[in-house]
Amino acid sequence: MHFSKLVFPGIAMIATTYGLGRFSFGLFLPSITEDIGMTTSQAGIISSLFYLAYCFTIIYTTFQTATIGPKRMIMLAGLSVIVGLFTIGISPNALILSLGVLFAGASTGLVSPPYGYTISLWIRMTDQGKANTWINSGTSFGLMFTGLTAMVVFLDWRATYFIYGVIAVVVLLWNFKNIPPLQHNLNISTGSFNIRDITYSKRIILASLLLGFATAPFWTFSKSFIEQTGHYTDLELSIFWILIGLFGIIGGVSGAMIDKRGIHFAYNLGVIMLATSSLLLAFTPNIWLLAFISSGLFGFSYIYLTGVLLVWGIKIFAKNASLGIGIPFLLLAVGQVIGSSLAGIVIDTVNFQNTFIIFGITGYLALLLYPQIKVKAKPQPKGKYNKLQQSNKEILDYYEQHN
Repeated sequence: MHFSKLVFPGIAMIATTYGLGRFSFGLFLPSITEDIGMTTSQAGIISSLFYLAYCFTIIYTTFQTATIGPKRMIMLAGLSVIVGLFTIGISPNALILSLGVLFAGASTGLVSPPYGYTISLWIRMTDQGKANTWINSGTSFGLMFTGLTAMVVFLDWRATYFIYGVIAVVVLLWNFKNIPPLQHNLNISTGSFNIRDITYSKRIILASLLLGFATAPFWTFSKSFIEQTGHYTDLELSIFWILIGLFGIIGGVSGAMIDKRGIHFAYNLGVIMLATSSLLLAFTPNIWLLAFISSGLFGFSYIYLTGVLLVWGIKIFAKNASLGIGIPFLLLAVGQVIGSSLAGIVIDTVNFQNTFIIFGITGYLALLLYPQIKVKAKPQPKGKYNKLQQSNKEILDYYEQHN
């Protein structure tokens, strides 16, 4: 199948679910909080529902995509974000808002693993890495788009979410048209699960939790923080958010950094940049240039570190790549559930500045959990396939028969 026929609608779906459905909430949170009449603590708890819904759906899709089929799962993700966006837009109170947040958050967990399956089935193996990289960049494109729409002065947050919902419908139809149905009962083996892998995964589990916890305030309250200073115009607030997405695209260089300097160096560099972005914002919210540097640094380091965690996880779970991706991303979301809920309470108790200082310092603690990986290649018998190799052979054979 032609590369762009799957990749372009894939970028659009990731941009819709992650950018419009999930992360745009922090951009519009000040207006939503004021209109619905919520406290900062309530806003933090409701924001954590995005990550909580993601936790449940990412587990579901990891184990059910092969059974249900990737196209049906992606369609379910599209329907979920449509319901979420329209529900958020019409929500008259915190309860209905929470329901919309749950649907929007659930879509992100429903969409990621199915696209991994889709790319492995329909894109040539030599192009699969490039395809996955482009599709994952959809989050950053979505963030930039939400920042641009926030510049449109005649649109309030409700009208904006309605427009997002219409866009989500178009994106869903585009994906429905372009993703082929799975007409062949192809069983993709992801390898066996080894208890030894759990022993080596303790560090990545703790690191993912801690990094998720430390990043939650920035995603949820960074725009609220600088807006309440009164030093920013609506245009500058939008630029602050756009820079997160713009520099997030550049964050895809983590793979090249790992190849050049090793995963230990790449991880430490990412952690330092991520924690520094929160501290920089805490001490300079009134200076727009430094706040912009903070948002760009956060966007870059967040996407960069997720790439490092992905490589780290796959190296640990060498026989089960889906777990290698799913575990760190799941634990990152669990940390964000805790961090978002707690950040709102801390802000109400102390203030924005001290909250970002606390969470920024917490981020540096992740330096103690650097990767320690020992990979030993095991020779395979000549002329025979192991389970994972056999699955790849089946994928290639199936691809050649249908193209």
